[in-house]
This record gives sequence, C-alpha cells and structure tokens, in this order.
Amino acid sequence: MPWFPDFAGAVELARRQTRVAGLADPVGQYFAALNEGDAHVLETVWPGEVVIYDPRAGEVRGHRQVQRFISDNLSWLAGLHARTETVASTVAGGRAVVELLARLDHGGIELAWPVAVVAESPDDLSVVFRTYCSQWPVDERRHVRPPILKPAHARPGDVVGRYQAALAAGDTEAVVKTFAPDGYFRGPFGPRYAHRGAVALRAFFAWCFSAGGGIGLQHCAVTDDGVRCALEYNMVRWGSHDLPPQAGLGVYERGPSGLLAAARVYDDVEPPASHSRVRS
Repeated sequence: MPWFPDFAGAVELARRQTRVAGLADPVGQYFAALNEGDAHVLETVWPGEVVIYDPRAGEVRGHRQVQRFISDNLSWLAGLHARTETVASTVAGGRAVVELLARLDHGGIELAWPVAVVAESPDDLSVVFRTYCSQWPVDERRHVRPPILKPAHARPGDVVGRYQAALAAGDTEAVVKTFAPDGYFRGPFGPRYAHRGAVALRAFFAWCFSAGGGIGLQHCAVTDDGVRCALEYNMVRWGSHDLPPQAGLGVYERGPSGLLAAARVYDDVEPPASHSRVRS
C-alpha cells in the first residue's frame, strides 16, 4: 500500500506543527482544550506529563484524570456562559503568565471574573498549568487554597521589591509612593472594585493594615519581562493574624515612570474576622 508512508509522514508533520503552535502559546492550547472538552491536543503537544493545579479540582495529573477534568470543566463553563478576553501576558525564563477576564452570566448579571494561568515546562515533553483566582464571583464563598509551590529565594527588585517591602511592613505611605499618580490596585473581584489614584489607594491600604500590621507573603516564583512582574506566593499573615498558607499570584505592571501603573491580585484569601469589609 504505497500511500501509507505518505499518510504516516503527514500525521507526524501535523503532530509536529501542533507541538510548535502549543509551545508558542501554551495557555492558548490549555484554553482550547477546556473550550473543546478534549485533552488530546495537550497530550499531543506535551506527550510526557500534563499536570494541572485548579482552584476547584485541586491537583490533576495522569491521562484519565486530565481527560475527566477537561470534560467536566466544559460542562461547568457551558453552564456559566463564560467568554474570556486576555488582559496581559508575561513571558520570561521558560514560564508564561496569562491574565484573563472571564465574562459570565451570574443570575442575569454579567460579571467580569479575573483569572490568571501560569504555564511552565519542567522539560521539553511535559507541562504544568497553575490557575489562580477567587471563586467568590461564582459561588459567593471563600475557598482556602493550599500552597502549590514551596517558598523560594524569589525576590523581585526595583519598584516591585519596594512595594513588597512596604506591604510586609504595613506602611501605607510607602505603598502609595510605589504607584504612579493614576496607578491602581485591583483585587480578585474584578475591575469594578479597583482602587485608582493616591486617595483611593491610601484609604484601601490603610484599611488593609488596620488589622494590626502588614501582609506577609512567602515568595515562591517570579516571572518578570521588564514591564510586568508576576509573583506567585503563599499568604501567611494578615496584620497580627497568622493564616494557613494560601496560594496566590500578583502581577505588578510598571509604567513609563518606573512606578506601578497597576497591581492585580489573584487569590481567595479572606480578611481576618475583625474586618467586616470584604477585601476586593
């Protein structure tokens, strides 16, 4: 059957082309699999191992578990009528961080739900996806997210480092000074809850630090392309209150002046009980 070698070669060529496209945009391939309910494309691009850390499903690994997660997630997303748009992408050091807004129907009201996905390949044949978000916009509940990564010697520099030092110290004025005049902080609940400008930022961080001091983060991984710095962390302290370590991610975007144009946070950490206002 003389056609068979040509057919086999065409299949291999298609597989290689799929791998090249996937490696160029790993998060895009991940969302394509979620939207189509088919994990095959992930296994074509990464024939070694695919590992997923999801806020709802936890750690997912192995062919059967990944396929079940992808299939179940398709049904869940369909029920939410979700549409996604990309906010920003940060790529450096073999790691990609993509920020998205998922627009979904929540009781007849459209919500903009911030979600961030990190893609990292431990080797040429494998991939790890880590998703960060709050589940409050979906089910109005807080979910304690156990650590995904261990603390490491990940220390952002320049203005991001100054922001982190001021955050840990609970120094409101020092935090505000790291932002550009029109800079903003956006918490995990979406754009409508952003705090923009010195007055709004000062009021927000003064409230954050009124629980007895600063916010303690264990730094785990830094992805920095010179414009945006994405920090994966475990939050362990809020003011004088110790917290069970909880995974999160913050993206800090520098403006032309070198100060922060934006800080966007993706976690599901609940404020101490003494704080009646919901952190947003």
